[in-house]
Amino acid sequence: MRRPSPLQPSERNPRLVEQRSPERTVWFTETVGHEPPVARERWFLRGGRTYRSWDPSRSKLAGALVHDWRGDVPEPGERWLYLGAATGTTVSHVADLLGPEGRVYSIEVSLRAFGRLLSFAERWPNVLPILADARRPEQYAAFVPLVDGIYTDIAQADQVEIALANARRYLRGSGKFLLALKTSSMGREASAVEHLRAATEVLGRSFDLDRAVHLAPQHRAHYFLGGRPRRSLFDAPKGARSPAGSPARRSR
Repeated sequence: MRRPSPLQPSERNPRLVEQRSPERTVWFTETVGHEPPVARERWFLRGGRTYRSWDPSRSKLAGALVHDWRGDVPEPGERWLYLGAATGTTVSHVADLLGPEGRVYSIEVSLRAFGRLLSFAERWPNVLPILADARRPEQYAAFVPLVDGIYTDIAQADQVEIALANARRYLRGSGKFLLALKTSSMGREASAVEHLRAATEVLGRSFDLDRAVHLAPQHRAHYFLGGRPRRSLFDAPKGARSPAGSPARRSR
């Protein structure tokens, strides 16, 4: 029997590890959660730490890593705002990457999905579920402080505008921005590549973007984008950002 390849920590996050073989690379996160495992993922103990496999067909961020995403990923101790948390699969892996000192403020508008997200939060203590509409970022200003990163996964035609509105309000000037772009939700009048080009043009006015990656075949019609904000992002109307000294700004 072939001995399994050793786990190699990622240079971008020590809680993200990979196991390489000639056939493929498998990613794992060091979990802060508690069993039982999610779906068919593998959990195992190595060196006193518990790891869980990260399925690229169930998580677009894992899919981006498989497709050689070279941009930012969440890092230990950071605070992130997650738009479109759904039932919490990728949220839980982002929480793993942030570690026990980090926080992921998880926005979901669907009551059905939110119920399952709550069950994740019972086992991942750094996940903070918020039932709200990401189109109205002012709704959760009392609960979300300025954050180190924003992750958006929303299947809506205006997903880019939603992400920008939240970034203007909640993202730090040195923050990170990640977007799983679903081009099939953006209308049939243009091709997937044309939608990507339009999104990149809009986002490029406010962010220094990394090279986008196509997530097929795991996620058809999806691209993964990200970058760091430019000063122009924050040239927004007065009152768009959380007021200094508010409970939301101070909370952890």
